Amino acid sequence: MLKQFILAACVCCTATPGYAASDAARKFGAREEVQQVSLSPDGKRFVALLSDAKRGVRALVFTIDGSAPPAALLASSGEKEQVDYCEWANSNRLICGVSVTTGRIRDMIGFDRLVTVGADGKDMKMLSVHDSFQALGIMQNGGHVIDWQGDPTGNSVLMTRQFVPTADTGTHISGAAEGMGVERVDPVTLRRQTIEKPRETAKEYIADGLGTVRIMGLRPTRGNGYSDGRTVYQYRKQGQTGWLPLSTVSGDSQTEHGFDPYAVDPTLDVAYGFDAQDGRNALFKVALDGSLKRELVFARPDVDLAGLIRIGRRHRVVGVSYVTDRRQVEFFDPELKKLGISLAKAMPERPLVQFVDASADESKLLLWTGSDVDPGEYMLFDKKTRHLDGLLRARPPLDGMTLAPVKAITFPAADGTPIPAYLTMPVGKPGSNLPAIVMPHGGPGARDEWGFDWLAQFFAARGYVVLQPNYRGSTGYGEGWFKENGFKSWRTAIGDVNDGGRWLVKQGIAAPSTLAIVGWSYGGYAALQSAVLDPALFKAIIAIAPVTDLDTLRHEHDDFQDYYLVDAFIGKGPHVREGSPAQNAAKITAPVLMFHGDMDQNVGISESRMMASRLRSAGKSVELIEFKGLSHQLDDSEARTAMLDRSDLFLREKMGIQ
Repeated sequence: MLKQFILAACVCCTATPGYAASDAARKFGAREEVQQVSLSPDGKRFVALLSDAKRGVRALVFTIDGSAPPAALLASSGEKEQVDYCEWANSNRLICGVSVTTGRIRDMIGFDRLVTVGADGKDMKMLSVHDSFQALGIMQNGGHVIDWQGDPTGNSVLMTRQFVPTADTGTHISGAAEGMGVERVDPVTLRRQTIEKPRETAKEYIADGLGTVRIMGLRPTRGNGYSDGRTVYQYRKQGQTGWLPLSTVSGDSQTEHGFDPYAVDPTLDVAYGFDAQDGRNALFKVALDGSLKRELVFARPDVDLAGLIRIGRRHRVVGVSYVTDRRQVEFFDPELKKLGISLAKAMPERPLVQFVDASADESKLLLWTGSDVDPGEYMLFDKKTRHLDGLLRARPPLDGMTLAPVKAITFPAADGTPIPAYLTMPVGKPGSNLPAIVMPHGGPGARDEWGFDWLAQFFAARGYVVLQPNYRGSTGYGEGWFKENGFKSWRTAIGDVNDGGRWLVKQGIAAPSTLAIVGWSYGGYAALQSAVLDPALFKAIIAIAPVTDLDTLRHEHDDFQDYYLVDAFIGKGPHVREGSPAQNAAKITAPVLMFHGDMDQNVGISESRMMASRLRSAGKSVELIEFKGLSHQLDDSEARTAMLDRSDLFLREKMGIQ
């Protein structure tokens, strides 16, 4: 009964009345219904963030047994404010994160705050400290919960706080505290106690799940206020307050060096974290007893490790994930390892299983299961009864549709290097001479992996073959594969992307006259730059929120602390001009279609406007569609529907596809 009620409630949320789009565009363009799910500590209720028909979010609390109608907590329109997540402070109260963006384009400023609300949707309060009228600065960061069990009673949480100096009348400073600290806060009474004094360079605190902060990350800055690219970690021994050196991590997020701590196990008295091992990301644990004894926990000889698996109120570490041809998990917890194997056998059609949350005693587990042809379902497993119940479908509009299987393959690059990729063939079509799309992923510090992809599945449903290459410059395959990154080593990365298109043609899968390229973010950059490297290969180009000029991308970070990181990532030299599509627009011969949101803080819309202007000046075919009020992800069902519909029509028109 509960499942039927939820499905009925969610399906109505995806309707986009009045828009004359294809049925496939509407179904695949609808945002994922379930944005986030969390299970109450007593295991009797769960909160879900559900998408509305456009770009908003509603937070609802459901009872597991369906004994009561869902309670509405809060909602956001998605225009400039958004509900980001909701978690349980205790079995009767939740803490939700909300964010707001103000200003326009280069003057955009983002703020986030925490609110606390009863499970019945009543008694909402601001959990973040209120801004002071005497503040000498702006408090953009409203804090984040770092420990959900802030004291032995479980009636408080530990959360970070950004301290801003305040002044009395005139120029007298009444409060000089500045930087990030940690407070113990009661979400009911709002009583707060500072347990870690603010430090100007503090950027991260890691607690042990029992209410004690054990690790602090400091990010030194240069005299001009920019970050110098290092994070210095310190730790404290159990029962002590003094800080001791732990490690220093240098570089950007894709090429870090040094032990990077992520979690503390208070029972073992160790920190879990990642560091390089034979050129690949591996998991280590370091003793926090003063010895700093370091031990390798798990590593793979072929791929990087992807992330920790954590569970329960204490977020204890139970395993680690990695991706070969598909995502896999190495469990350290014997019970969960056995359960994971059992679930995979019980649901062979959904081999991807993720542990999302658990009750306080871990007797009930919240799971997500899915596959390449199944967008997934959230389910509840009861250890005592061994019963598995469905709760929420991730994408109800696609229920009943036959989706296209995804196959892991490799193709040879020009130098003979095997390039891993995923091939999606349209259902019910012959295996040769088909219209095809090469779809490079964004990043470039990212990778594609096996599973459901709404963009690839839409094009497969419309009859296109889709190839998603993990070109050199992708993460997940070690430092050697990452090269210098996809911008500095753009010729290698884009060469691999183009070789994927040539392979499709050589294999007879794709017709040379109907070979296109589609990409988002760096993938959009790759789509445009592919035509600079080989103008005759692709017959149509679609670029979504693309980087088009490397020097412009660099200067988009002029006013941010990460400027030197971005500057170093892009680098200096001839590759900046040679590797910028906007600087080489005259070489592009294929028609171009671009989409971009005017509130994009990842890649400014000015880059697409520049590209369109340069292409028009060179007499090329180009169309730029701008979405008002949308960010980098175009997280709006109507906008995505319009984008999919226009993309399909564009490809058919430009390549003569019936």
